[in-house]
Amino acid sequence: MILNLPQIQYQVEKLAKIIGAPRNILPTFGYSEQSGRPHIEVDSRGYHYVNAERGHEFSRQITLDLDELLYLVFADVTFSLSVEYELAHRIENQDGRRIMFPHQVELLSLLSPKWSERESLEHERILRQYPFDDNAGIRATLAGNLRKQGYAEETILKMIYEKYPLPIEHA
Repeated sequence: MILNLPQIQYQVEKLAKIIGAPRNILPTFGYSEQSGRPHIEVDSRGYHYVNAERGHEFSRQITLDLDELLYLVFADVTFSLSVEYELAHRIENQDGRRIMFPHQVELLSLLSPKWSERESLEHERILRQYPFDDNAGIRATLAGNLRKQGYAEETILKMIYEKYPLPIEHA
């Protein structure tokens, strides 16, 4: 049985209270603000989780599974909360994902062990492709300083990557 929008909204708001998520980071229901904030639609094909901004639809995920819809919603919501958490607990010269990823998994675990496990696997996939990089901020600051000194971009890149190489990708 497919739930209607008020029933879905009730479920989302109930779960949001568990993790202290404010309403402004939850999706809208049945309409889009066209601001990039996700919204949920329901029709005969199922639940639609949609991201649209200024008349352009960026993504639409359709499922008949309520649990899948709720995972999609709370993967985004917990990511937003984790970004805010990382900003409040930032450690200089440390890849912010070292704080964000565990916090997101912790929040999801309060809602569903299955969702937290799924997100953990997604984080592992991301880190295999894009390993933690604790020197990114240092490289950015150094590059900015070298630009101000008038160095050419090619020289800047050579200097910063010699001193602070990129992390090696995991195979």
